[in-house]
Amino acid sequence: MITQVLLMMLVGIFAGTLGSILGIGGGMIITPFLTIALGLDIKYAIGASVVAVIATSSGASVAYLKDELLNLRVAMFLELATTTGAIIGAVLTGLVPSSFLSVLFGLLLVYSAYNMYRKLRNKQRNVVQNEDDKWSKKLKLNGQYYDHQEQKEVSYAVKNVPGGFAMMTGAGFASGLLGIGSGAFKVIAMDTIMKMPLKPSTATSNLMMGVTAAASATVYFFNGSMKFDIAAPLALGILLGAMIGSRIMVHLKPKVIRMIFIPIILYMGIQMALKGFGVM
Repeated sequence: MITQVLLMMLVGIFAGTLGSILGIGGGMIITPFLTIALGLDIKYAIGASVVAVIATSSGASVAYLKDELLNLRVAMFLELATTTGAIIGAVLTGLVPSSFLSVLFGLLLVYSAYNMYRKLRNKQRNVVQNEDDKWSKKLKLNGQYYDHQEQKEVSYAVKNVPGGFAMMTGAGFASGLLGIGSGAFKVIAMDTIMKMPLKPSTATSNLMMGVTAAASATVYFFNGSMKFDIAAPLALGILLGAMIGSRIMVHLKPKVIRMIFIPIILYMGIQMALKGFGVM
């Protein structure tokens, strides 16, 4: 029993650290570990995964808020899109072919991985664009943060706001219909479409995931999908890992974060596409 608790905490620390750095939560690490390594029923694994996302968000968001990396206005604005899409997706379950959406969003993740790889190959810096954007100006979405790695204040303008909102509505729709997390899509929407710097993108994604997961946690709690002997040690480890990861992330170069992020979203994209084609 003690060995299992320690193992859960260690896995939690790893998941929390990686999740807080990339802004994708720890669910994609926790769920496969619990189902494959421990043979836990998928229902309980998903319940623990929801707790993992909330713990990652809580541990990382406090640190990112202190460092002023979080863009609260962007988070709440995009969360409206995600929630709206998720509700529509849940309502339309069974009417839209889930296999089609799996392929579509899988290919989108693969393309996003290629786009990030192209940025690395071109050795593009984390260029900050300050041109005025009509919607970001109206909604006051532009922000600034102190980059510890470059040791300077960075101001940035949010671009293509309607495109980011549409992306998050679609991601929320897929999330509600397919029961998948949308952390990777949140980062892509902010970094690739809305042209935010990568560090504020991952920090803001961490906060958004916690809001989304907290809403679904009540459902998993009341339908008996949460085993607290598993979720509790995981949550403790993840909280610690998230705090460690948030301290590491502020000192990393955006290039390093992209190098970690690319293989993960590539794997997720291929997995979703294959699932849509009925291979997995």
